[in-house]
Amino acid sequence: MKQICKTVVLRTRTMKNGMLSFYLDYYPGFRDHLSMKTIRHETIGIYIYENPRNNREKEYNKLMTEKAEAIRCRRFESIVNERYDFFDKTKMKGDFLAYFKTIARNKNEKWDFVYAHFEKFVGGKCTFEEVDYDLCNRFRDYLMNAKSLGTGHPLKQNSAAGYWATFRAFLNIAYRNKFIKENPNDYLEKIKTVPTDKETLSLDEIQKLIETPCEIEVLKKAVIFDCLTGLRRSDILRLEWEKICATSDDSQYLDMATQKTGSEGFIFISDKLMEFIGPRGKGLVFKGFKPYMTNYPMKKWFKQAGITKHVTFHGLRHTVASRMVELGVNIQTVQHILAHQSISTTQIYAKHADPQLKAAAELISEKIFEKADNPVVSTDKQSEDIKDSNVTIKLIDFE
Repeated sequence: MKQICKTVVLRTRTMKNGMLSFYLDYYPGFRDHLSMKTIRHETIGIYIYENPRNNREKEYNKLMTEKAEAIRCRRFESIVNERYDFFDKTKMKGDFLAYFKTIARNKNEKWDFVYAHFEKFVGGKCTFEEVDYDLCNRFRDYLMNAKSLGTGHPLKQNSAAGYWATFRAFLNIAYRNKFIKENPNDYLEKIKTVPTDKETLSLDEIQKLIETPCEIEVLKKAVIFDCLTGLRRSDILRLEWEKICATSDDSQYLDMATQKTGSEGFIFISDKLMEFIGPRGKGLVFKGFKPYMTNYPMKKWFKQAGITKHVTFHGLRHTVASRMVELGVNIQTVQHILAHQSISTTQIYAKHADPQLKAAAELISEKIFEKADNPVVSTDKQSEDIKDSNVTIKLIDFE
């Protein structure tokens, strides 16, 4: 049976300095929809004199008691609004940025970037009542022309599109939790993404990285580990040794939920890779690995290895997908390894490496150039060749 708070009582507790501290006593308690914890007591940060010595202290106690009682009434009103599905207007004065930061704390690092951009956009202050279509649409325009907070370079359109999608997801959360009365998403347009051809590493280039010393050893271990597992950077940063388990035959595997989507990932780790990252320890696998290392330090190391391609850390996921497909791993297996919720995502990653597409192109080219080399062939002979070839070209449709 759902627990419903029936009363909110204003009480005091004695402090060591001769003051009384007001707190609210909830009976039988209520569940906070953010932390999902049951709240029974709440300190409200208002204090009065336990034994007022003069009229000034008595007046102070009276004024503070009235304020504490007003807070009690607001809390009880909020609980009633929640119970009967009324919109709580008092929430509109609340700190939208503080709420955004609380939600972002439990998400992946992209949410932190979006929060930082929005905080900069609103100048560090924003209440819930200020969040409307106009404000959100202006934030969309801001993202379209923003610069990276890290490098100062113009934000790429696909990055802006991803940040905008994350912000709109946050608006849905705020609306669902009744912090905003209307959802601006009903009227906001998406930022379109543009097709990109992500650069990947070849098997030879990965080998070069293994052979090339790196000034930051933990960066080298994280990159090579990612080249062979395809984890997202956020998952690499929080990966703990306890997530690497062993089967009955001592094979090592990784069993974890990805931070971005929550999808379950189950990846076997070769003995050689385990040996490369070092002996098992406690806590984080890649202690000291920081996001900034995947920018200039990684580029510098790649250059030392003779790799001039512009390969990002996220591009290592493309590398895993592409190389696996080239080596004949079926697309469903690659989807499982990368923890994609939709196989269409995996197909986008690996389409340029699909061996069937390559075979189809070579087959038709072979036939065309064969005709060019042997132009005089009778019609009957051509028909016989076609019948005898019995060749089926299978193309995969990538959306």
